[in-house]
Amino acid sequence: MSYDSYIHRAKPGEAGAPILFVFHGTGGDENQFFDFGSCLLPNATVISPRGDISEHGAARFFRRKAEGVYDCEDLARATHRMSEFVAANRERHQAGPVIGVGFSNGANILANILIENPGLFESAVLMHPLIPFEPNDRTGKASSRILITAGERDPISPVDLTNQLADYFRRQGDSVDLEWHPGGHELRPNEIQAAKTFLAQYR
Repeated sequence: MSYDSYIHRAKPGEAGAPILFVFHGTGGDENQFFDFGSCLLPNATVISPRGDISEHGAARFFRRKAEGVYDCEDLARATHRMSEFVAANRERHQAGPVIGVGFSNGANILANILIENPGLFESAVLMHPLIPFEPNDRTGKASSRILITAGERDPISPVDLTNQLADYFRRQGDSVDLEWHPGGHELRPNEIQAAKTFLAQYR
């Protein structure tokens, strides 16, 4: 898979600096979080791909059958394709640590990469993810640092499923932090600050 297999925006970073992949939510595009990524890690290479699936004109990274019901075959396809895209860009840019930040559907594809390809990302920020199934335990020993941010009244990413995902990653040996706000499926300032603090070591 090529480094340009997805439509994307890219900002080259300093030699040896991290490479940061930012993944938009449903209906977003490569511009939605590009500047946010550059703000989080100013010296990093920033790559922001656009989802290759259209749901009634809204870009996504994989298909779903209904709200909260995933097309698991397409999720597997997308996870494989995006993993190869990430690896190809890591090689092309000869970057340092690989970091991911995703919101909603972008958090979901990032979470499934962490599940299926542990070790590809050193650190990841999952903002309002939803993994509505119990993933299989890993066989390898690779681990990541993960921050999950969520809303206590989020109708799309319920509290119990958010906690189940955090527990799953902890069982696999990952380091997991949780940041909550009292609202729903929107980003709030405390989440942004938590992401900045979580990634401060890479600045």
